[in-house]
Amino acid sequence: MASPILTDAFIESLETSVVGLDRAETLPPACYTDAEFYEFEKEALFNHEWLCVGREDWVKEPGDYFTTHIVGEPIVVARARDGVVRAMSSVCQHRAMLVAEGKGNARGFVCPYHHWVYGLDGKLVNAPAMERTCDFDKKQVRLPQFKVETWLGFLFINFDLDAAPLAPRLAGVADAIAGYDLAHAESATTMTGQFAWNWKVMFENNNDGYHASKLHSGPLHDFVPSELAIFPESGPDDAGFLRFNGTLHPDASFNPTQRAVLPVFPKLTEEDRGRMTFANVPPTLSLVLTSDLVIYLILRATGPETMEQDTGILVAPGAMEDPAFPHRLEMIMTSAGKIIAQDMHVDGLVQMGLRSRFAPRGRYSWQEGAQGQFNHWVVPRYRAAWGRMRPKPGASALAAAAE
Repeated sequence: MASPILTDAFIESLETSVVGLDRAETLPPACYTDAEFYEFEKEALFNHEWLCVGREDWVKEPGDYFTTHIVGEPIVVARARDGVVRAMSSVCQHRAMLVAEGKGNARGFVCPYHHWVYGLDGKLVNAPAMERTCDFDKKQVRLPQFKVETWLGFLFINFDLDAAPLAPRLAGVADAIAGYDLAHAESATTMTGQFAWNWKVMFENNNDGYHASKLHSGPLHDFVPSELAIFPESGPDDAGFLRFNGTLHPDASFNPTQRAVLPVFPKLTEEDRGRMTFANVPPTLSLVLTSDLVIYLILRATGPETMEQDTGILVAPGAMEDPAFPHRLEMIMTSAGKIIAQDMHVDGLVQMGLRSRFAPRGRYSWQEGAQGQFNHWVVPRYRAAWGRMRPKPGASALAAAAE
């Protein structure tokens, strides 16, 4: 039987990932593969951090709703008749049937199993044939609620009802990308995929500048060279971090012309238009911002070596009114798709390598500054969670977390 991963020594070993980048080493491979560590990570990160679940314009009108899930928790997000967006568990409080699937517009949620009815605010409205049940009061029943916050048009939830607000800790990121006015950007398309690798493999690849000029070498990416990467400092209380990557010409875009083919976001500065910006809000949101298009990635951990991701496109207001818009977008997405395919291939092979007995704790290049920032975000959270969960002699960490 394998020895448990979670020990004082293992947590202490993470400290070598949060020294200066010139001396730091990568996280241990077990952080990406081990089932026990994944269960620990649920408490360390996902139970207390703000998690992006979608865009506010997915629920524009009263009655609009969509469903999602993360770390095994089914979630429904709905705009109620009072205009308030709420996020709730979609688990019926009778027999655990899900009360909502997919997306749409509804007057409320009817559990298809026994027809318990919940309002858009989660309150139980009707429970048939429960009049003979002792001490049953439908007014005391509702779908469990989560905290909700909107940041630049993105909807975040938090399972921890005592969590501090998100926006103040993203002030630096918000200032850096203010020219995109993302709260008013328009959603062009969204797609969802399932992947056989740990969420951190994907997240690290999304914000890694080092590989860009190597893996993606060629006319579709050479105008964004790795040597022009800059990593603004982030503080210990920040909830996100940035990478700026200079481009060889203004308004660079991922298409055969190498230049913007959609309307440029109108509030961008000259500095904004001379670079691509990568903004990261771990553990669930990554943004790739170019002059004419923003790609957002919403990551959802589903297991120690599996994840899902929503990939969406934002464009400047009015861009989609051009009859040529679908064709111009296709130009970009065809080129971006080839780059993404390279990333996906690598992510799968990295996950395979991480399972190997020979998987190292490697060293970093200066072009991997965002990886150092990610480590400085995640390791203190692991450390703090271990302090809460550290088992008493003879008990397991998961048992300690349940106390």
